[in-house]
Amino acid sequence: MINLFEVEETNQMIEHENLDVRTITMGISLLDCMDADLGRLCAKVYDKITVRAKDLVKTGRDIEVEYGIPIVNKRISVTPIAMIGSAACAGPADYVELAKTLDRAAKAVGVNFIGGYSALVSKGMTPAEERLIRSIPQALASTERVCSSVNIGSTKTGINMDAVRLMGDMVKATAEATKENDSLGCAKLVVFCNAPDDNPFMAGAFHGVTEADTVIHVGVSGPGVVKHALSQVRGENFEVLCETVKKTAFKVTRVGQLVAKEASARLGVPFGIVDLSLAPTPAVGDSVAEILEEMGLESVGAPGTTAALALLNDQVKKGGIMASSYVGGLSGAFIPVSEDQGMIDAVRRGSLNIEKLEAMTCVCSVGLDMIAIPGDVSASTIAGIIADEAAIGMINQKTTAVRVIPVIGKKVGETAQFGGLLGYAPIMPVSAYSCEAFVNRGGRIPAPIHSFKN
Repeated sequence: MINLFEVEETNQMIEHENLDVRTITMGISLLDCMDADLGRLCAKVYDKITVRAKDLVKTGRDIEVEYGIPIVNKRISVTPIAMIGSAACAGPADYVELAKTLDRAAKAVGVNFIGGYSALVSKGMTPAEERLIRSIPQALASTERVCSSVNIGSTKTGINMDAVRLMGDMVKATAEATKENDSLGCAKLVVFCNAPDDNPFMAGAFHGVTEADTVIHVGVSGPGVVKHALSQVRGENFEVLCETVKKTAFKVTRVGQLVAKEASARLGVPFGIVDLSLAPTPAVGDSVAEILEEMGLESVGAPGTTAALALLNDQVKKGGIMASSYVGGLSGAFIPVSEDQGMIDAVRRGSLNIEKLEAMTCVCSVGLDMIAIPGDVSASTIAGIIADEAAIGMINQKTTAVRVIPVIGKKVGETAQFGGLLGYAPIMPVSAYSCEAFVNRGGRIPAPIHSFKN
């Protein structure tokens, strides 16, 4: 039972420490919408989404009002569209029509994003999956709320380097297609290794084929809460530090569990998972970087940064797993540059670069996230960045991802503006040395030896 002290403590977190439920995401299976006729397929997809999710936004708002817990986003994830459109979509243009249908459905029910314009190609690509991938630039340029993801590797299968090379081209083409808005389309495109089926966070959310027909996932957040808690134990030893993070993560996750259960009951939809990731925003005091600096770093990027992030990530998971039996998604600490004011400040003062961010991704929840790079960076260099990050995920049996934004027309030192939760980002330098001959070899990097566990 929750006692009066815990109620007051939660209110304090909400009012002064930026505690929120970052998203309620409804996962919807579209497997029963598959059709060989594109028109019928689009109609079925639109109808199922708008029927299943018609009360999602209202329910979220009702819970906000009744419990006083901010729910920042209401979102939808769907079955990977490469699969759903395989019989009806003869070319990339047909997939774009399906993307527009998703966009219309998202607008009709009032969600801010819909994820699942996705392909899972960790071992190889079907013709349909390649068609969807080649449609991504136009799909993201002609929609507002559609998010896209492609899984190009896993610990069990290795890394599909043909898909990696193609995604380098597609990221660059998406940047060109949306260059009037600082290449914003790339902020809605993420390339994964070991993508989870139940992630509620965008842009990487899709509804896995192992999931129920419709489910509710919740993503909680609370960097400000953790930072405040750590400020109360400044100078204490690591045991106290770890216990503080763990207890705080427990409390944050309990809030997410409450919202998830309530939304599930009101919508008549099974509860899936709570993702207990610390997801920052551009708001002051809502920063993962500031947590690391509260631990004793002069600036993120200083020696000790990776160790501090490893500690934070592990204790968040340990605390969260005690608060809910169904923790999933990514769960840990996100380190997006544009969405975290502390990260932006570290880049500007010169303490944080892409190489250090890559090292940090070995121990954080996801990967190189919301990083703006010069618009003239080559597609092969982007492919190399994707391959490096996928290798970290494959070898370490963890989810990694790349969401880089080559901002067309901008150079190192300039700033890209994305708006809202996506924030803004200084353009960061990348290596000038080429990897083109490497990424052009083709084929697949095989799975590591420790993947063979049967």
